[in-house]
Amino acid sequence: MTDPHLPGDPPIPLVLRRSGRAKRISLRISQLDGRVTLTLPKRVPEREALAFAREKEAWIRKHLAARSEDVEVVVGVTIPIGGKMHRVVQRAGRRVVFEPGQVCVPGAADRLGKRLGAHLKTVARARLAEASDHYAAKLGKPYHAITLRDTRSRWGSCTAQGRLMYSWRLILAPPEVLDYVVAHEVAHLAQMNHSPAFWAEVERLYGDYTASRAWLRREGNALHRYRFGT
Repeated sequence: MTDPHLPGDPPIPLVLRRSGRAKRISLRISQLDGRVTLTLPKRVPEREALAFAREKEAWIRKHLAARSEDVEVVVGVTIPIGGKMHRVVQRAGRRVVFEPGQVCVPGAADRLGKRLGAHLKTVARARLAEASDHYAAKLGKPYHAITLRDTRSRWGSCTAQGRLMYSWRLILAPPEVLDYVVAHEVAHLAQMNHSPAFWAEVERLYGDYTASRAWLRREGNALHRYRFGT
């Protein structure tokens, strides 16, 4: 059997995913790689999912055409850091230096992206640890470890053992968005679910999270466009 796809020019590959929690067929287009995923309940035939995709074909092609291209971080490129755009410039010295509207990176031009990425990960770790300490103290429950990853499917997670994981790319987002993600994950130390009690805990820790949550849903995928070398 051939892989599911929408025929046309070009054909569009489809990923079919079964979910025991799905109540209906849903469609998602990844802004990271353009992958089109159809999630369907366990007992729904695949042909219904494919028919659903055909009905949405115009919408799918429109969104794929509008998907942002990846941005290689090199001299002269502008990238978001802390939610503000910074132009990447090459400069002599030993340290990465932030100035109004720009970030100055020392070293060879062909290694500039990699060096800046490493620096941002260091800054992200410090910032995320500081925020985690703050919200854990406010919650009254300790966490046991923090790890940073470059995850595509989630911005953070919390295990039953109190281990927190964050995407280091949160350092590219506005500070209030980073704080929201941390408060969200720390709240899981008390509520390992997404019940009304959990969201009440998030609001108690962080305050009104509506705007930050909306920003992440609207703008978050674009943070993965930036490539910091290999």
